[in-house]
Amino acid sequence: MGNLTRRSFLAAMPLALTACATTGAPVVPIAKPIASGEPGIRRYPLPSAQFVSMYGEVEDGGFVVPAADLTLINPAFLRQEVDYPTDEAVGTLIVDTPNRYLYLVMEGGRALRYGVGVGREGFTWNGRAVIRRKAQWPSWHPPVEMQARDPKAALWANGMPGGPDNPLGARAHYLYQGKVDTLYRIHGTSQPWTIGTNVSSGCIRLINQDVMHLYERVPVGTEVLVLPADGGATAGA
Repeated sequence: MGNLTRRSFLAAMPLALTACATTGAPVVPIAKPIASGEPGIRRYPLPSAQFVSMYGEVEDGGFVVPAADLTLINPAFLRQEVDYPTDEAVGTLIVDTPNRYLYLVMEGGRALRYGVGVGREGFTWNGRAVIRRKAQWPSWHPPVEMQARDPKAALWANGMPGGPDNPLGARAHYLYQGKVDTLYRIHGTSQPWTIGTNVSSGCIRLINQDVMHLYERVPVGTEVLVLPADGGATAGA
């Protein structure tokens, strides 16, 4: 297993949790935002009806996942099947940190590509890990250090139940190195406009509709490769 970089995952542990079919979907280039008339808000042209349907409202587990406002998300980060030749085994997840994509490797040099939010400066990591646990509507347990500096986190010292407002979103995939929980997750978010940005404390976040889609396609035991933010060599590779 690779080691985490920039800081070991042991040092990062108190901070780590601050945090539909697509076959044949058209490949969408990165779009330029349009003037929204709203200070500080970038909006994009509404994509095709196919994408609107993919990211529509979903009832799940007694909760409602609202439709994602796709005008707030660059269409290049919407889920689609793409060419992706790689030497990694079919079924592997590859997190392209610099470009903020997650790939599920498929046969024939293809992959399902999801837009993601990744760690902000000082919180990125890279290496190999394995999904050892999965959860639907996971609970969130902010670490003690976070509770000390964030009054909102302190309110959930005993854990925040799963639900639409939970920072982990509709699904979570728990990443381990060997038998050790890295405390990094691949999870959903109720803030889809953060997809395509460097925003987390190291976790990989997806639009809730996307993380639900991914959850059904990756079993426990799935290998995960996280590429370095600077494009250099992967730790332990």
